[in-house]
Amino acid sequence: MIGRLCGTLAEKQPPHLILDVNGLGYELEVPMTTLYRLPAVGEPLTLHTHLVVREDAHLLYGFFEKRERQLFRELIRLNGVGPKLALALMSGLEVDELVRCVQAQDTSVLVKIPGVGKKTAERLLVELKDRFKAWEGVPGMASLVVEPRGAGAVPHAENDAVSALISLGYKPQEASRAVSAIKQDGLSSEDMIRRALKGMV
Repeated sequence: MIGRLCGTLAEKQPPHLILDVNGLGYELEVPMTTLYRLPAVGEPLTLHTHLVVREDAHLLYGFFEKRERQLFRELIRLNGVGPKLALALMSGLEVDELVRCVQAQDTSVLVKIPGVGKKTAERLLVELKDRFKAWEGVPGMASLVVEPRGAGAVPHAENDAVSALISLGYKPQEASRAVSAIKQDGLSSEDMIRRALKGMV
């Protein structure tokens, strides 16, 4: 199991990135909560990782904090939740929002996440309620709620934002509409993704 990687951020194509560790490039997929906190390309970066081994691929997921990885692991333990849906949940909702949904047993927000229908949302809330009991009252529970880093405009930022939303499970038309609605000069792809997700959920 690869538990942590320290290296240099070599490439950033939301929601994927490449981390150069002594000349070896690791491709990772990250939730938007991690993406918002990434440094500039060429800067040092340490990520906590989770490796998923499938018959046809070895997939590496990266997280800025151990708590993010812990939440990811809790989610993929749930019946019917794979890594893709776990990342969509973590990207579409801030952690405190997800906790509030679970505590209130509110399906209305969850069903707006791609891949989550009403029945799935109800089942997730029931299963998460028990699992989140262990999280309640833990210092830093909401520490995953992060502000985007200041960044200048990035070439093709709009295309990157649309691609990231599509990879999270949104339909291309939905992704394009959401990004167009919040498009502004000078926004980085991370800022666009964050604003678009807020508008969709």
